Amino acid sequence: MSMFSSLSRITLAKAAIFKNAPVYIQFYVTSRCNLECEQCNIIFANSDVRECTIDEIERIADNFAEMKVAIVLLTGGEPFVRKDLPQIIHAFESRGIHVRMQTNGFASEEQIVRAIEAGGKDISISLDSLHPDRQAIINGKVENSWNRALRAMAIFMRHLPREGSFASLGCVLQPQNMADIEDVIRFGTAASWFTSLVPVHVSDNAAPRGFRSFDQTLQFRETEYATVDAIIERVRRMRTEGYLLYDSDQYLDDIKRFVRNEKTTWRSHNHDVCDSPNLYFALLPNGEFAPCCDHRMEKSYPAYAPEFPSQYKQRQFREEVARITSACSGCMYGSYPEMTVSMRFLAAKIQRVKTFITSPPDKNWPLSYEELLELAESIRSERRERPQSRRNDG
Repeated sequence: MSMFSSLSRITLAKAAIFKNAPVYIQFYVTSRCNLECEQCNIIFANSDVRECTIDEIERIADNFAEMKVAIVLLTGGEPFVRKDLPQIIHAFESRGIHVRMQTNGFASEEQIVRAIEAGGKDISISLDSLHPDRQAIINGKVENSWNRALRAMAIFMRHLPREGSFASLGCVLQPQNMADIEDVIRFGTAASWFTSLVPVHVSDNAAPRGFRSFDQTLQFRETEYATVDAIIERVRRMRTEGYLLYDSDQYLDDIKRFVRNEKTTWRSHNHDVCDSPNLYFALLPNGEFAPCCDHRMEKSYPAYAPEFPSQYKQRQFREEVARITSACSGCMYGSYPEMTVSMRFLAAKIQRVKTFITSPPDKNWPLSYEELLELAESIRSERRERPQSRRNDG
């Protein structure tokens, strides 16, 4: 059973050939969140705009269906704080647009069940460590956030179909969790969940970027570069050994460059410019177009407006976006780079086809919360050499 509708499959195929089809949209449906993670600034960056009404979201879904958008990521903030999330999911899924849900794991079982019943069958949960105390610090000193994430994993496994679904852990590589990366991947694989790495992004007040933390202590130090390199090479080997790591070789290599503030290469097949808006873009909570989570447009382009599908194709609009993207030094936010890599680099394209279509891994679901706790403890206790994380003292 395919996870993607015929509309999504056709758009993905066209994008792979022509590199100019709206494959992937990140929709920040809210800026509200029940965590204040150290590495995230989005709850503050988007707090100045209102949230779309469900009527506006229905119109966005109509426009996206007309534009033949393949995938919409519903993110935030924390999307499950919206009581109408099931209606939002249904708005897109009922029009053949694949929905990916992103969460910190604080949703109740009732909320999760309603989201799945509405059509959501693709989930990403944030998990940066197998140590509850370390995860709590990363999440802004929120106790039990690690346990809540594992409970949510168990609930999703209990209610998602084994076939035609996808589950992954989003793990942010930062100085304070370098010892945890391999453990998270091992844990995810044992639970039949992929892991996707994102290096921490840090901005400064002189040149702020929307998603990036202002905490300068999260920057990797020169003395830590070799440790990052070793982690990347280890997880690359793990993927060849059968562990469920989502990331492509091109993306892994660019993590090394990014932490050194060196030029990344994932945009090299497109004149060193990202593929927004050709392959992907973002929507602010109020439904306005944005090139990505880091940048906004000077003019307002609401995606619920009747004229948005035609505006999206106009030369003037594309030139306005290009002025922003051509000046950007680039990011490593996972989905954006990997979408470009998947469409422009053959090896990654083949890898994605295997992951989602020809050879998706079998799932050992369901696993209970208690089984996940035992699994995490078992992996934490394994006697293996681990890199040294920086202490959480700045």
